[in-house]
Amino acid sequence: MRMKYTLPLVSGGIALSLALAGCSAAAAPQKDDGLIHVVASTNVYGDIVKQVGGDRVSVTSIIADPSQDPHSYEADAQVQLALSQADLVIQNGGGYDDFVGTLLKGANNPKVVLLNAATISGYDQKPATGGFNEHLWYDFATVKKVVEKVESSLTKLSPADASAFAARGSTFTSAVGELENTEARLKATVTGEGIAITEPVPLYLLDALGLVNKTPEKFSAAIEEGTDVSPVVLAETLALFSDNAVKLLAYNEQTSGPQTERVLAAAKKAGVAVVAVRETLPAGKDYLQWMTGTLAEISAALK
Repeated sequence: MRMKYTLPLVSGGIALSLALAGCSAAAAPQKDDGLIHVVASTNVYGDIVKQVGGDRVSVTSIIADPSQDPHSYEADAQVQLALSQADLVIQNGGGYDDFVGTLLKGANNPKVVLLNAATISGYDQKPATGGFNEHLWYDFATVKKVVEKVESSLTKLSPADASAFAARGSTFTSAVGELENTEARLKATVTGEGIAITEPVPLYLLDALGLVNKTPEKFSAAIEEGTDVSPVVLAETLALFSDNAVKLLAYNEQTSGPQTERVLAAAKKAGVAVVAVRETLPAGKDYLQWMTGTLAEISAALK
């Protein structure tokens, strides 16, 4: 899902309203606390930075509330205040959270370090066929690249803490490697199974498992863009469940509407397993716990 927002400004360039996905950012911490100040577009990236930076970083995640519908969000001036004080800003990129760049233009913070996961990934963001999948937190190879870049950036900002950042970065990278190992073991047993999605959010992970997405492209594209699905395409999607063509539905639980609710109901009626996918961290879990749980749910669903 690409975040949609409006950005009215008042004098001094302070953003008073920002319609994007998630919840209000925490109050910006003071700059005299001796910490590296980081602003992340979502708490997914905020958690990654915290895992690497430990107690040497103060992280403000703009989008953080797991209970919020990520289609609408109103921010106050604290968001731009946090950006104006940030040493490091990290965003997903790829058209997902363009609001970061818009707000940075008015933040008067020319020395800030900006990390963009889409750029770091090395993927072609304008492929000749199809569209770019910007949901990079489900791609473990990219996450490892992001961790490496976060570590090097924090080290440049605080060279005295280089060894601590390296140790924490190595630990986190190893844990992501274990997720890849789990992914590979699961792929050996589930490759070729048909699945359905409501949005392309989890496709990096599902593709890595060798699963076959049978959802009509026009359905998931319309849901992602917030437009209506045609009756014909909706009927084709619903038939996937009544015809037993899929064994799993990956359902974005943070965005719902009448058409996705019908798909969810059809899956449940047909006895098809439903695995929830998300765009922010679940309550009480960090990134590694979240992805470990997601892989476990997919494994159980496809047994």
